[in-house]
Amino acid sequence: MERGPRVAAAESFGPAASITRRAADRLRAGYLWVYRSDIESLVPPLGAVEIAAGALITVMDSRGIPLGTGLYSAASQIAVRMVAGEAAVTREAYLAEVRRRLAGALALRDAVAPESMENDACRLIFSEADGLPGIIADRYNDLVILQLLTQGTAQEDLRGVLTEVLVERFGPGVTVWERPDGKMRELEQLAAPAAGALYSGISELAPSATVFTINGLRFHFDAGAGQKTGAFLDQRLNYAAAASYARGRGLDVCTYQGGFALHLAQRCQRVTGVDASRAALEVADRNHGLNPELGAEVEWIEADAFELLREYESSGERFDTIVLDPPAFAKSKRAAEGAMRGYKELNLRAIKMLQPGGTLVTCSCSHHVPLEEFTGVVAAAASDAGRRVQVLETRGAAPDHPAVLTLPETSYLKCLICRVG
Repeated sequence: MERGPRVAAAESFGPAASITRRAADRLRAGYLWVYRSDIESLVPPLGAVEIAAGALITVMDSRGIPLGTGLYSAASQIAVRMVAGEAAVTREAYLAEVRRRLAGALALRDAVAPESMENDACRLIFSEADGLPGIIADRYNDLVILQLLTQGTAQEDLRGVLTEVLVERFGPGVTVWERPDGKMRELEQLAAPAAGALYSGISELAPSATVFTINGLRFHFDAGAGQKTGAFLDQRLNYAAAASYARGRGLDVCTYQGGFALHLAQRCQRVTGVDASRAALEVADRNHGLNPELGAEVEWIEADAFELLREYESSGERFDTIVLDPPAFAKSKRAAEGAMRGYKELNLRAIKMLQPGGTLVTCSCSHHVPLEEFTGVVAAAASDAGRRVQVLETRGAAPDHPAVLTLPETSYLKCLICRVG
């Protein structure tokens, strides 16, 4: 069978994907993902049966014009994550570029989250936001935690490059662990990483736990427990902002390991932290013990947030400061409608329970719920409660979690600080 010019053009670039016009237009506008539904055809290199999982492939429009190179996933609905604007980038060239971009990412953190006695934890690599798709790295004092989230990044050559650069940057006293994300491992069909640390210059028995400091407060970290890479570093500056408004009796709903609660305890007389996870609250209590200078009376309650707020409202409980920091309600576009109902109920009950002049700090980490819609939900809750709510600050993630303007998914965290009249 005679091959068409598009196939011949694709084969000249090695493995390639031809994509729809809609997807090509998005890439030209700066978007960085190609969904599987937007791939019209895949062209393996000459003589190959199929494109290898995790391979670097050239992406081209329907006319055969190359748009760049990306990491291919044979499993995920995000089939290609773009890494370069040039076609046919080799693995060797990609690894050299990773090294260069990692140096840039670390330099950015030195500027926006410099190490000090007050802060020795931050996000070092934020995937696409740093031009390093599928790679996350967080630092907690003397530990660095890597997540390699795609078929193209969960590979030994890349582990070697990342570990080498991180050890060069932080010195031989650092320990580097790889911590897989269970959901992404399933989506990408990745094998579990090898047991043990990627690097430890301390001893053969690499430490997996440490104590880190943010905003002058100390927290436990354990590489083998907790959510994400272990703590919510994206809220670092929001913790401090919430504390600056806090007073009286404080309530932290979905406290996890006590991040907001312990910051509120710097200013409040009494603080209640609520979470459905007993394990998380046990860590929160240990974190409280690390900070004996906090003068507030702190209690932890294991409970479902919705049920407890209903109970509090019906019994007439009142607070001066309330923080709402629930997990992502909308993990897909289809879940967005239900998420809005959840946000509405939490905010409505919180607004009703606040004393006049009280502070509401309300957050959403669902990127499927844009800021405008989240603000609208809080406004609707204020209207239903019959309270005058003033927005004092609109905040996002700390700057060590930068967003890419052309990839809305990197702008996910919303935090409103409000005064309730």
